[in-house]
Amino acid sequence: MRRFVLTLAMFIMTNISHAEMPVTIEDNFGVLNPQDTGVQMLKRKIEMGVTDSVTCALGYNVTKYTNQKLARKFSRQCAEAGYTKAMTWMSHREDNGLGGDYNPDAAAKWDRRASQAGDTVGKFNHGLNLMRGHGIAKDEVAGRSFIDQAAKDGLAIAKRLKGADYDLDEVTPDSDNWKYAPFY
Repeated sequence: MRRFVLTLAMFIMTNISHAEMPVTIEDNFGVLNPQDTGVQMLKRKIEMGVTDSVTCALGYNVTKYTNQKLARKFSRQCAEAGYTKAMTWMSHREDNGLGGDYNPDAAAKWDRRASQAGDTVGKFNHGLNLMRGHGIAKDEVAGRSFIDQAAKDGLAIAKRLKGADYDLDEVTPDSDNWKYAPFY
């Protein structure tokens, strides 16, 4: 009996692995057999303008693909819909020129917006921007206040910076210092 069950299981698994994927058909009546996983599904949802919590939580997956413009579009949709993690992703994109131009002012605005919405990482990043004067007017006192809030919220890197007496070299690699130098 045991041998029969194992043989049957192997037969079923072999046939499942050789099964063809259903063909996706899109017409005036809708989509039959839509892709519901992977990058194709995310692309379709981006095109449709879907910004629900589950879809936006998958946004990180879009950043792993090489199409940075698509990832930027998706992050922007979710950020504009109020998802704070997407706001910090938009800041990262603006600050590193991913899928668009390097724009420290826009990066700082996204960090400030995430901070205002109560996001701990947004508070930390907004505090860093204020302390550096990066994309926003320099205000070390206000910057430390935001770092303190993030530390109080439990963000480990904020605690580390506070513990290092707000020495920015504690949390920022030297290779990024060019970004924070004043323009003359």
